[in-house]
Amino acid sequence: MSGPLIDSFNKFLQNTGLFRNETRKNVTFVAKVDSSQMLRKPTMKWLKGKWMDLGSKAGKHLQFKETYDRNTKIYSYEMTIVKVVDGDAGGYRCEVTSKDKCDSCTFDISVEDAGEDAGELDFSGLLKKRKQKEEPEIDVDVWEILKNAKPCDYEKIAFQYGITDLRGMLKRLKKMRKVEPKKSDAFLKKLDPAYSVEKGKKIQLNVELSDPNAQVRWLRNGQEIKPSAKYIFESVGGIRKLTINKCTLADDAAYECVVGEEKSFTEVFIQEPPVTITKMLDDIHVVVGEKVEFEVEVSDEGANVKWMKDGVELSRDGKYRFKKDGTKHWLIINEATTEDIGTYYVYTSGGESKAELEVEEKELQVLQSIADLTLKAAEQAVFKCEVSDEKVTGKWFKDGVEVTPSNRIKMTHMGRTHKLVIDDVKPEDAGDYTFVPDGYALSLSVNILPAPTNLTIYSFFYHPEPPKIHLDTTGSFVNKNTIIVVAGNKLRFDVDITGEPPPTVCWKKGDMVRVSEGRVRVETRKNLSCFIIEGAERSDEGLYHITVTNPAGEDKADVMVKIVDVPDPPENVKCTGVGEDSASIQWDPPKFDGGVPVKGYLMERKKKGSSRWTRLNFDIYESTTYDAKKMIEGVLYEMRVFAVNGIGMSQPSASSKPFMPIAPTSEPTRLTVEDVTDGTCALKWLPPERIGAGGIDGYIIEYCVEGASEWVQANETPVEKNSYRVRGLPVGEKMLFRVRAVNIAGRSPPAVMAQAVTIREIVERPKIRLPRQLRTKYIKRVGEKVNLVIPFQGKPRPVVTWLKDGAPLDTKLVNVRTSDVDTILFIRQAAKEHSGQYTLSVQIENMEDKVTLEIQIVDKPGPPIAVTVTDVWGFNAALEWKPPKDNGNCEITGYTIQKADLKTKEWFTVLEHNRRPSCTASDLVMGNEYTFRVFSENICGMSDDAGISKNTAVIAKTGLKQKQQPYKEKDMCSSPKFITPLIDRSVIAGYSAAISCAVRGHPKPKIIWMKNKMIIGEDPKYLMQNNQGVLTLNIRKPSLFDGGKYTCKAINDLGEDEVECKLVVRVITEKEEAKK
Repeated sequence: MSGPLIDSFNKFLQNTGLFRNETRKNVTFVAKVDSSQMLRKPTMKWLKGKWMDLGSKAGKHLQFKETYDRNTKIYSYEMTIVKVVDGDAGGYRCEVTSKDKCDSCTFDISVEDAGEDAGELDFSGLLKKRKQKEEPEIDVDVWEILKNAKPCDYEKIAFQYGITDLRGMLKRLKKMRKVEPKKSDAFLKKLDPAYSVEKGKKIQLNVELSDPNAQVRWLRNGQEIKPSAKYIFESVGGIRKLTINKCTLADDAAYECVVGEEKSFTEVFIQEPPVTITKMLDDIHVVVGEKVEFEVEVSDEGANVKWMKDGVELSRDGKYRFKKDGTKHWLIINEATTEDIGTYYVYTSGGESKAELEVEEKELQVLQSIADLTLKAAEQAVFKCEVSDEKVTGKWFKDGVEVTPSNRIKMTHMGRTHKLVIDDVKPEDAGDYTFVPDGYALSLSVNILPAPTNLTIYSFFYHPEPPKIHLDTTGSFVNKNTIIVVAGNKLRFDVDITGEPPPTVCWKKGDMVRVSEGRVRVETRKNLSCFIIEGAERSDEGLYHITVTNPAGEDKADVMVKIVDVPDPPENVKCTGVGEDSASIQWDPPKFDGGVPVKGYLMERKKKGSSRWTRLNFDIYESTTYDAKKMIEGVLYEMRVFAVNGIGMSQPSASSKPFMPIAPTSEPTRLTVEDVTDGTCALKWLPPERIGAGGIDGYIIEYCVEGASEWVQANETPVEKNSYRVRGLPVGEKMLFRVRAVNIAGRSPPAVMAQAVTIREIVERPKIRLPRQLRTKYIKRVGEKVNLVIPFQGKPRPVVTWLKDGAPLDTKLVNVRTSDVDTILFIRQAAKEHSGQYTLSVQIENMEDKVTLEIQIVDKPGPPIAVTVTDVWGFNAALEWKPPKDNGNCEITGYTIQKADLKTKEWFTVLEHNRRPSCTASDLVMGNEYTFRVFSENICGMSDDAGISKNTAVIAKTGLKQKQQPYKEKDMCSSPKFITPLIDRSVIAGYSAAISCAVRGHPKPKIIWMKNKMIIGEDPKYLMQNNQGVLTLNIRKPSLFDGGKYTCKAINDLGEDEVECKLVVRVITEKEEAKK
């Protein structure tokens, strides 16, 4: 790896390369960053490919962890892939940034299938969950957990599974418990009382109906659901399915399936994915009275978090405040006190984080002390002191009595400086003056002494004194020159120094000189040198040299500082074996014992997915192996271990891989032989009587020759079905077989075949199993698909032959597919030519079985022929006809007769389903003339065309005679003449318009519409109407292009006529719109 942060981060302390991992196993990657030269915490990202940020994918499959070692100042970032699958293969990159600097490291993952027999027993491999088609985590039924839980646990379960509406959950649970199953006529299987699904996934609701043809309606909160890309309806036989894609919180509702008057009701609960912590808590160090803010960032904006201190949940009161902004959450303590010292935890439904709060008492430093004064009467006395905190106030005292301000005595406070000014000093002002800061056990004293009336000058002699170091070897010293400090504590080592003039003090560790500022510093006062370490770290350990010098000489001393700490966490915590309710745990001692021997260990365990750890021992356990008891079979557990020395208890170790206390099943039952051929043997059996919580992952089949002791495994991977065909067996040999059940705890005892099986072919007579629906005539309509599956039996495999009407099948018209157990006759689109008798023959050597089935392809019939009115009397007419030439390849079941008056030419049904080729039409109207038509019917329906009668039936009027008047026919013929012309029009674009005119003429003239002398054809934009000579041209939403000259021309045999008009199309302007 290379990059600008190599110097700052000292590279990643652990690089990665190419990893090969077996499927369904866990893999963990660790990247470490040295932050000793950085001012701020670095930011780490895990990426897959070029751009996919894995931080957003955190959950049960991808887990991230971040730790910080205060001693080495190294951040450790872990990424764990739980149960690696094929989709996890590819290139990965971890990228760390700090301000404008960046560094990265790449690695690849390849996934390989796990071998079945890996030699010695690998418990970590056996503790994997068995393979299932669906992940068990997805199938967690929250409602079943709530039904069986105690009411006091409801809130905990809701927080664990991301349920935000606790009140709504309790209402639904109450409603579910009241519902009692009822027998239903419409439903064979109703909806379950409730369903749960993760947000973003899909869910399918199924019901089974007693009537496969019944129609159903799906309702959501009482509103009918329409099919769409989100809601998909499916119908398979009597099963109706509703699939909801990409579920959101809006889909959390009540759903109903309605069939007629009956309903099936259910509740769908949308489970939000576990909320993970993307930014962990940081430790905070403050002094009394300062504000404390713990900040954490989670993966979801709507997440709920829980704050706890030393195992007690915090509530919103005057002391603690909670703040939320998007994905960020804060715990705020306005004014910290020493009572707030402790460990603070934050929990989400998918993660947790903790941090330490350290609160120190305030320390006030005196920057300038008060000096004694000797004054004469009437002079001014000024006392001044300076402290380290500008906000500190205080009081002045004289001989223990508080000084009161007056015109002569004034007290001021400016920044860090406090002054007491006394004007016109008097003899009674002499005394001991003290300044006492408020809230601190500190006082500064000074004396005022009256001056003598006469000035006297005194002389003295200066005597230099060599420097001397006076070490106090009591207290923290374990011997003459060694002092022990607990890591994280403050070390203050005072060394008395004498000498005149005051000597110069120098502290060194190796070649490094300690200065008066920083975490490790030296403070020097008169006759005293203080060596201070704030928050001792392991790097502070070593030999320190102190040297004091002045003109009179030099003195030296050495002090050994030893830093002791709690030990590092134990390592490599793993499960080495499991029982039905127990597990054996093993771990390695910590790499660093904290400078004090490790006394023993404390163990904790929890259920996977839970955040509650249970302490297993309260007395220190000295060994590095432990047998955990009283566990529940079939439940996944995790373990962690604490190391304990004389200083205290270490941080917890990394959690072990999940393990499950479980025992193998009992042996399978009723092992029998199903079939034997040359070289193969088919076995079948029943599941074990005792399965246990581990379930069954599959079965292992083994065989051996009778009399031998070496068993050979027949299948490489366990089979899930309760049957298996063993192949490659020696012909003629007697073989023994046995079957074992396999689960995550191992293999069960074997179920052994009582007698040996001879491997040879068994001849079985051929037999055709003709389905019941093919034992009668098989009828299909033209164009439909024919797919006949006919099973048969026989050994060895029989020869199958198909015939049609005694001749071989034409493979161009009919497709035949044959397997070992059945044969299929398939016709993609049936035609009448496919009708006939089909013969199926199954033959083994000289043994044969035959069946014959008749297939009839039918269609609608043709129309009847020769429809004739044979007689008319009164109000009745007799009709006769002949059957159609084409009966549709089936029997004619009847005829439908209709009549029509020649005046109106509207058809009315006279008779339906008439069986004979004749009928009598009654109740005809006198004076009308009728024509008739006849439709033929068969099982496919009525014919598309009808046979129309060749003659008509006239119903004459009886008892009336008409006097025939001489009639002179008038000649009505005339050439076309427009009686109403077209009128010029102006219309608005986009609004439909019409132009009209009127014409008369006989015979009826032909009308032609033209635009700009061009004939208007069948343009859908124009609609031409002729109502009793009134001609109308409708123009649909005209545009500027439709303007022009329109002409209407009328033509018949006697002549023609035409009219014209001008159509103007205008576009409305904005001003015109404003006027409206």
